Amino acid sequence: MKRSGLVPLVLMILLALPALAAEPAKRTVRATIGSDGVQRVDVLGGGYYFDPYRIVVKVNVPVELSVRKEAGMVPHNIAVKAPEAGIDFDVDMAKEPKPVRFTPTKTGSYPIYCDKQLLFFASHREKGMEGVLEVVE
Repeated sequence: MKRSGLVPLVLMILLALPALAAEPAKRTVRATIGSDGVQRVDVLGGGYYFDPYRIVVKVNVPVELSVRKEAGMVPHNIAVKAPEAGIDFDVDMAKEPKPVRFTPTKTGSYPIYCDKQLLFFASHREKGMEGVLEVVE
C-alpha cells in the first residue's frame, strides 16, 4: 500500500477511537459523612455515563454532590425528580465542579439522568446516561 493510501486509513482509525472507548465500570459509591454531618460524593458526567453509576446515601441526612462533566463541547445535566422524597434538581454540568445540595426524606431508589439532546436525536438518557440514587436507613 502506498503511503498516500495510509493517511486516510490512519485518520479513520483515529476518528473511530473515541467511539470504541469503553465507558467506566458501573461503580457504586456510598456517600461519606463529613465532620459537619453532610454526606458528600463527587460525580463525573461524560459520554453517556455517570460515574459513579449508583450513589447510596442515608435518609434525613444532608447530601452534597459535587458534579462536573468531562472536557468537551457536549452539554450534560444531572437531574433527579423526586419531590416526594425531598430530591428535586436539574443542574447543567460544567468542567468545574458545582455543588448540588438536598436532604432526602424518604428511602427508595430514584433515577439519575441527563435529558440533554441535539435536535431530533435521542436524548442522552435514551442513550444510557442514567444512574441510581439509593436512599437507605
